[in-house]
Amino acid sequence: MTKQHPVARLAREAVERYVRDGVVIKPEASIPELQQRAGVFVSVHKDGELRGCIGTFEPTRENVAEEVVANAISSATRDPRFNPVTPAELDELEYKVDILTSPEPVSDVTELDHSRYGVIVACGWRKGLLLPDLEGVDSVQQQLEICRMKAGISREEPVILYRFEVKRFH
Repeated sequence: MTKQHPVARLAREAVERYVRDGVVIKPEASIPELQQRAGVFVSVHKDGELRGCIGTFEPTRENVAEEVVANAISSATRDPRFNPVTPAELDELEYKVDILTSPEPVSDVTELDHSRYGVIVACGWRKGLLLPDLEGVDSVQQQLEICRMKAGISREEPVILYRFEVKRFH
C-alpha cells in the first residue's frame, strides 16, 4: 500500500471503525490541515471507480477533522447512488479528501477553470457542486452542465456561479 497522508488516513480509519463496529471515532486534530474550519468532500474509490462521495461546501463542524470523519462515513454508507460499503470491501478502498476554500462569487464563466476551480451553480435554494480536476470532465461547460443536472436547474434558468479551490489528499 502506498503511504497515505494523515488526512486521507483519518477518512479510512473513520470508515473502517464505523463499518466494522458501528463506532464514530473522535478524531484528533493533530496536524494544521485538520485544525482549521472548512468544507470537506470525501470520495471513496474501489478499483479506480467512484464508490461514494459526500461533502460539505462550507464548514458544519468544529474543525476539518470532524468534517472528514462525518463525510467519510456518509460517503461510504449514505451516498444514494451506491449500496453501503460492506466489511468485505474495506481493504480494497481508496480515499481522497478535498478541503475547500470558501466559495467566492464569479460574474462570468471566463473566471472559471475546470482543472483549477470547483464550481457551485445556484438558482434559489437549488445548488449543484462539482469538484475541480475530475477525470472525464474536460471543460467548464461540462462542469456547469453536470452542476445544473445535479441541482435540477434547466439551461434556461439564470444561475449564480461560485468557484472554490481544493487541497486534495490521498
